[in-house]
Amino acid sequence: MAYFTIQDARDAFERGQRTRPIRKSASQVLNEEAANIRDTDRFDIFLSHCLEDADLIVGVKVLLEEHGHKVYVDWMIDKQLDRSRVTPETADTIRRRMRASDSMFFATSENSPASKWMPWELGYFDGLRQGRIAVLPLVPLQGSTFRGQEYLGLYPVVERLPTKDGRDRPFVTRGAGTRTYIELGAFRSGSSTFMAY
Repeated sequence: MAYFTIQDARDAFERGQRTRPIRKSASQVLNEEAANIRDTDRFDIFLSHCLEDADLIVGVKVLLEEHGHKVYVDWMIDKQLDRSRVTPETADTIRRRMRASDSMFFATSENSPASKWMPWELGYFDGLRQGRIAVLPLVPLQGSTFRGQEYLGLYPVVERLPTKDGRDRPFVTRGAGTRTYIELGAFRSGSSTFMAY
């Protein structure tokens, strides 16, 4: 079993850039994506994260989208939100987007404990769609272990597992060493049937 590394996220961002016909800046890519999202859109995954990990989150979004999932990241999609002036309207927008999302991935890193928003998002989503939250650790190196805040042990974990075609894909597992998994599509639709591997 393997967690996503910081380098995996950076590589995915670069892959995403190479698939575009003309190399564009991250800002240009984000502006184009935001222009195509409507208030009524639904998302497969609400990606909770620390803003200090913004450069990595773009790559995580690409990794998940490569597997066919529509991912919500607040500052990429709702560019009108002003991070320097957070208001009740900001929180309301985030709540609306969580209600429009099937599942939440809590992308945790060494920066996450400093976030004031991540625990709030986790608590709100847990009350909204219990059983559809998974922790997505971003670790420094392949083979690194994950130790998050104690309460994160309540949730399953996103890990990369090898598939029959020899490529790794993200799956939700019950945690390191449990040898059970569920596909992301089944997880986000509410299935709680984990299979042995």
